[in-house]
Amino acid sequence: MNQPPDNIDRIAPTRQPEGSPIGYQSWRDLTFIHWRMAADEIQQCLPNSLTVDTFDGSAWVGLVPFAMRDVRPWWSPVVPGISHFLETNVRTYVHKDGADPGVWFFSLEASKALAVRVARYFWRLNYFYAEMDLLKQDRQIHYRSDRRWPQPIPAKSRVSVQFEQEASQRSFQAAKPGTLDHFLVERYYLYTTDTLDNPPAGRLYRGQVHHEPYEFCHVELMDCQDELLKQAGIAITSEPEHIAYSPGVDVDIHPLILLD
Repeated sequence: MNQPPDNIDRIAPTRQPEGSPIGYQSWRDLTFIHWRMAADEIQQCLPNSLTVDTFDGSAWVGLVPFAMRDVRPWWSPVVPGISHFLETNVRTYVHKDGADPGVWFFSLEASKALAVRVARYFWRLNYFYAEMDLLKQDRQIHYRSDRRWPQPIPAKSRVSVQFEQEASQRSFQAAKPGTLDHFLVERYYLYTTDTLDNPPAGRLYRGQVHHEPYEFCHVELMDCQDELLKQAGIAITSEPEHIAYSPGVDVDIHPLILLD
């Protein structure tokens, strides 16, 4: 499956941005689950200043559970009990005026209430507090999320994936530019607005992260019982077409910039 030709520079966002990071995080044990969607359907959910990004003529919606580790501002050490928690996000892919491809988050669950409050206030991201678990077994990983606040609830998610090989035999690779893997995984810009009650209606901001390219492998989806996409207003009518796992990356966080 090849991406239609376009003029979007998908390499520039991966480069180290100017300026010093304002924070650091480590993302671990990420599973990317993606569904193909009609582009016009997703476009209706976005701010007018953003355009849905497409591959093979389709928009893509992702469910991404993972672990956040060593979360801290640049001036602080890692704080036990605060700097580690779990997260699950529901996302799609966008660009602005044919440039700067990035992520639009419909929702983000986190298992640390303080992290939710900070992200909602300072990052204007649509975070929710949830009770969450991540269980790693020999060849399987199980994720659980149960939203507690704010509404809409219930919003539960259960995901289990299985590796083809034992841990010692797994082979990870970086995504090649121009592939679906690269389109979905290698995203360094995020977009958000300052109206959590109606995110597409607010002023538009862009943030940026930097990390080494993901090393990933494809995995088998054993179970996916999810209400997060439904509560985000996304109706899934088909099976996911892309499922991948990455052991993770260390991330530099750069500040939000007001665009509109």
